[in-house]
Amino acid sequence: MTGGGLPGRRDPGAGRSQGANPGFARGRRLRSTPAMRRMTAQTRLAPADFVLPVFVKQDVSEPVPISSMPGVVQHSLDSLRRAAHEAAEAGISGLMLFGIPAVKDAVGSQADAADGIVNVALQQLRADLGDELVLMADLCLCEYTDHGHCGVVTPAGVVDNDPTLDRYAAVAIAQAQAGAHLVAPSGMMDGQIAAIRAGLDSAAFTETPVLAYAAKYASGFYGPFREAAEGAPQFGDRSTYQMDPPNADEALREVRQDLAEGADAVMVKPALPYLDIVRRVADAVDVPVSAYQVSGEYAMVEAAAERGMVDRKRAVLETLTSIRRAGASTVLTYWAVEAARWLR
Repeated sequence: MTGGGLPGRRDPGAGRSQGANPGFARGRRLRSTPAMRRMTAQTRLAPADFVLPVFVKQDVSEPVPISSMPGVVQHSLDSLRRAAHEAAEAGISGLMLFGIPAVKDAVGSQADAADGIVNVALQQLRADLGDELVLMADLCLCEYTDHGHCGVVTPAGVVDNDPTLDRYAAVAIAQAQAGAHLVAPSGMMDGQIAAIRAGLDSAAFTETPVLAYAAKYASGFYGPFREAAEGAPQFGDRSTYQMDPPNADEALREVRQDLAEGADAVMVKPALPYLDIVRRVADAVDVPVSAYQVSGEYAMVEAAAERGMVDRKRAVLETLTSIRRAGASTVLTYWAVEAARWLR
């Protein structure tokens, strides 16, 4: 017996060219024209699949370019309102707001201040757009603390979990009061979803959903974001509370815990290096699964395209398709509006 065939059976492809094999021919026929490929595509992109992450900075009158993310800016309040209208016209589903305050302190007090930059932006956008876009607020402290960590730290420089939960609950209430349709905790503290859900419910925001950054990895792809959000840690790193990149089973444990605590939807972050995690999570849960195509993913495609190494539009749409194909129902991407316009 030769090859790997079963004894007593003739290989149906033996002695035939690939073109003569019905299976090979069928595949080629169904790829023969652009219209045929559209008709037989298993994964489709639509503007409603996308959420645009946006940065809004206090005390600036004009957008501030982000050098490591060409085409992305730190918005002023006015430019954010214009960008939000453009996003709504493009047909995307929502915005995820990140704030850069003028003053930071040890407990991130501007995160829940009534005049905090994200809360003011939410009030304005809700007044402008009503329910036309889902207004999401990233719920963390790293952008607001002077040390750059995601919570309150002890004198020894360790993030103190339980006092941080109290801060998260206060921030969730402030964001809901300001007009957020949904809050999205990203700090990866133990018990954060339960604390946030209890806080929202106690303030009569029982209908405000929680999108948990349930599987957020300590990734090397966040570098440009730290410039954009001005939130790099001033000491140490976040490896003790974010997930370790080699681990997959841990992601499912985190997701199950967040759902048990009351999360309405879950997120995997980053996206492209963790498509296997997106797939496993999507297969394991019956709630919406988001994936965040993070700043480093964006920057590396932009850099390669700028150097003529890849076709930019094709590469962008291929990455977005791969994330949807892996099982994400929603993709957070800095290309959200541009990709939506390509698809319309």
